[in-house]
Amino acid sequence: MRAKRVMNMILLILFVALMMLGFYTADARNAGGFWQGWHNILDFPGDVVSEAVTRAHLLPGYFLKYAPSLLETINIAGAATLLGAILGLIASLLATRGLAPVGWITGPVRRVLDILRAVPEIVIALILIFLLGGGPVPAMIAIALHTVGALGKLFSEVNENASLKPVEGLASVGASWLQRMFLGVVPQVAPNYLSYALLRFEINIRASAILGFVGAGGIGYDLRNTMSWGQGKLDEAAAIFLLLFATIVLVDQLSSHLRDRLTHGARVKGARQ
Repeated sequence: MRAKRVMNMILLILFVALMMLGFYTADARNAGGFWQGWHNILDFPGDVVSEAVTRAHLLPGYFLKYAPSLLETINIAGAATLLGAILGLIASLLATRGLAPVGWITGPVRRVLDILRAVPEIVIALILIFLLGGGPVPAMIAIALHTVGALGKLFSEVNENASLKPVEGLASVGASWLQRMFLGVVPQVAPNYLSYALLRFEINIRASAILGFVGAGGIGYDLRNTMSWGQGKLDEAAAIFLLLFATIVLVDQLSSHLRDRLTHGARVKGARQ
């Protein structure tokens, strides 16, 4: 225990030292410097709030103006989540030991999922924008690829807890691999699949809004334009912030309710059976 405590203390000191060194290095290379400008950190939010209060009567019109962009952002997130969940489900079955059709494929599929999770959506989106041009399609593909990596990992962990008895029973009557998976495994873990997919949908809404800053469409693109210095559209930026906040809170509450029904409802049903 003493050696463990000493090791933990050394790691903590090393972590704090690296964090402070990284902060001072970044501050030294920054154009303005953090210590010289930290007292101005609330200037921009203050300008946004003051303009929103001054032009509060215009906010309902701005809500209607940017509603189509918000809908586009939600559509990007929904399409990316659906595509990523389908591909992630298939990849998770291939990445789970005992479920893959051949044992050697598990390792390569897991490495592909690791790569998809490691590369940020914004990097993939920038590459696709260069190849395909700006718009919602690069954003959808970028988010979908990252979703495949994330959900594939989560789904494979869920698969490991599934009972293999139905799979063995189906194999004994000559069922194919797809039949064994979708009749013997997926029904057991479907509530967890849906729960993780809904959680990922929340994350993808925020990701699709962020990707708009790099020209990938949606409400993030409008937010970037309104937040540009000298545009005089800070009241519109406040309206977009309110729309995003309300949407994220609504989706979060709805998906949390559905996830609770899926997971706890499935447990109650299983206990009754």
